[in-house]
Amino acid sequence: MVMSSLKLQDLIEEIRGAKTQAQEREVIQKECAHIRASFRDGDPLLRHRQLAKLLYVHMLGYPAHFGQMECLKLIASPRFIDKRVGYLGAMLLLDERQDAHLLITNSIKNDLNQGIQAVQGLALCTLSTMGSAEMCRDLATEVEKLLLERSPYVRKKAVLTAVHMIRKVPELSDTFLPVCAKLLHERHHGVLLGTITLITELCERSPAALKRFRKVVPQLVQILRTLVTTGYSTEHSISGVSDPFLQVQILRLLRILGRNHEESSESMNDLLAQVATNTDTSRNAGSAVLFETVLTIVDIRSAAGLRVLAVNILGRFLLNSDKNIRYVALTSLLRLVQSDHSAVQRHRPTVVECLWEPDASLSRRALELSLALVNSSNVRAMTQELQGFLESCPLDLRADCASGILLAAERFAPTKRWHIDTILRVLTMAGSHVRDDAVANLTQLIGGAQELHAYSVRRLYSALAQDISQQPLVQVAAWCIGEYGDLLLEGSCEETEPLQVEEEEVLALLERVLQSHMSLPATRGYALTALMKLSTRLRGDNNRIRQVVSIYGSCLDVELQQRAVEYNTLFRKYDHMRAAILEKMPLVDRGGPQADEEVKESKEATHLLEPAPVPTEPQASKLLDLLDLLDGPSEDPQPPPPVDPSPEGTLIHLLDLPCAPLAPAPIPNLRVFEREGLQLNLSFVRPPGTPTLLLITATATNASEGDVTHFICQAAVPKSFQLQLQAPSGDTVPAQGGLPVTQVLRILNPNKAPLRLKLRLTYNHYGRSVQEIFEVNNLPVEAWQ
Repeated sequence: MVMSSLKLQDLIEEIRGAKTQAQEREVIQKECAHIRASFRDGDPLLRHRQLAKLLYVHMLGYPAHFGQMECLKLIASPRFIDKRVGYLGAMLLLDERQDAHLLITNSIKNDLNQGIQAVQGLALCTLSTMGSAEMCRDLATEVEKLLLERSPYVRKKAVLTAVHMIRKVPELSDTFLPVCAKLLHERHHGVLLGTITLITELCERSPAALKRFRKVVPQLVQILRTLVTTGYSTEHSISGVSDPFLQVQILRLLRILGRNHEESSESMNDLLAQVATNTDTSRNAGSAVLFETVLTIVDIRSAAGLRVLAVNILGRFLLNSDKNIRYVALTSLLRLVQSDHSAVQRHRPTVVECLWEPDASLSRRALELSLALVNSSNVRAMTQELQGFLESCPLDLRADCASGILLAAERFAPTKRWHIDTILRVLTMAGSHVRDDAVANLTQLIGGAQELHAYSVRRLYSALAQDISQQPLVQVAAWCIGEYGDLLLEGSCEETEPLQVEEEEVLALLERVLQSHMSLPATRGYALTALMKLSTRLRGDNNRIRQVVSIYGSCLDVELQQRAVEYNTLFRKYDHMRAAILEKMPLVDRGGPQADEEVKESKEATHLLEPAPVPTEPQASKLLDLLDLLDGPSEDPQPPPPVDPSPEGTLIHLLDLPCAPLAPAPIPNLRVFEREGLQLNLSFVRPPGTPTLLLITATATNASEGDVTHFICQAAVPKSFQLQLQAPSGDTVPAQGGLPVTQVLRILNPNKAPLRLKLRLTYNHYGRSVQEIFEVNNLPVEAWQ
């Protein structure tokens, strides 16, 4: 006998009246037991009531899978009240993962052919909600027939079901192509809106449909013109805008049809200008229509004047009080800044004002757009504005702002002095947030500006005396004082205020950096090397420097201790060579790959004490190793062996013949990735002493107009290999051929098996997050044999 159960309304009241979750679960479990018993032994005529209660329980998040078969029974019932609840249950409880959903295919097919509008509507709604690919293929013919049904109610639902079918099974596009042209003449709002959506889906998925529907562009233009001028009906107007949903959908379809097609674009230019000038933007509905108009103008081959109008509309959006509209405008202008730079440039003051928006997302978008607007003509003014923003911007934006200023200064600096001053101000305000390569870039810039050596060392000394907490600033200052300390003491710079500095003050400042708890190990390495270099540039006694160096001979940091021990050895055993070893660094020209080769050659040909600073801390500590002075990084080629002193070697040397055994042929480089200006090249080196070891240098370069940020390269090899990934030189690949990002992969191949490599690249480019996974199977044979 079936136990008494609650009505749906009573069940809802009791669940809402539960004071605790445990009490709610108790009520639901008790009622679910009643529902199961009713399904098994109850009155079939009341089964729909039990299923309605079960659907409410399902909406609360509780399991209701035992009602799936009851849905099938109710759908097959001849009563409309049963079908209505059964189809609702099927939409909620069934999906493609349930095999039971295929059992209702015949029931849906029978209901579609019944001729009862209400039942046909239920079947179409269910099919468009949970229809699988198999169901779509089986029922496509029935839906096609219903597209020409007399009832607008059925046609509307049939069109929406066809949209679902196209998304599930794109090859069904040919089935619905002939019907769409007839439906464009429809006057019913729902049918016309659904038809435009169906045509949009067809054009996005089928080139043949795209070519076919370009012929109906004049008809679409006429429909939209009628909407703009006379209106569709007052029933579908929102805030004085005539049927904005239909306008937006037509504009999206026109955008697809006019893309890369001159004739279609030309036929819609006048209409787009009319919509852009006549639409009221005081309400959100008008702003939505206007925004779609702007996107359409931008995507098609529109006239130049129309594109300027679109940019001006986005500029007006920046003055809107709605934050969402301002965000949309900033995002759209960021897309247009490359193609319509001069038009976007007119709205630069408004964009700069958006930097101080309290909303973090708006401020970030404004920062990205402001950095994209910097060029050689406005670099001074824009940099000043951005530096003002850097002083007070949130911490999560400080790194992006500082890096953007440094990149803009590097690309558009009018003079070297202005460039140096700009970097110094950024390091002073946000030194801990700058890019990894900021220290290397500034030291290279100062080293190449010989006329600014005295000016730079005085500016850096003054900045260091005021603040030693900004680690990149301290590293650059220590490097500069070590290189040009003699110019600091001369006091002959006319470009700065008179500054009298004593030797003891300079040494005391560097000792303060060494003793500070804020100094990183790499920073202490710079300071210790600077002290060592000052031993050849100061005129006084070097005993104080000797004492400081000897103290750090027992430092807990292994790198710093090794450096100090090597310096002590240089003082004790090789004091006659100290002045030559500690000479100033030579001028290094920056540029493309040719300049990089010259830098490598200069490293091999000259015996330097301190290589140029590098961005990451682990690599900086490696460069502090005095024993590795004559060796570059692990991927650099080794210097040639000395000439054999034997007579045969002398004769060979006099005849300019090779004085050493021929080195193995170099392994050719390999380009493995290229997309939107970003390239990844692999170069290979096999150390002669370890034939099973392969060193791969992955070099990422960027020839596009936008920086590639958050760049990460990950690699995987088969289990028979051993892979070690070293730290990359940075995570930002500057635009237009800036300083590349490099990363070394050490692969041990004991069996000399054919090498396969799987790479995953993740980065942000033009505001989009990109992830690429690919295999490299065409590695040179020399890399593993």
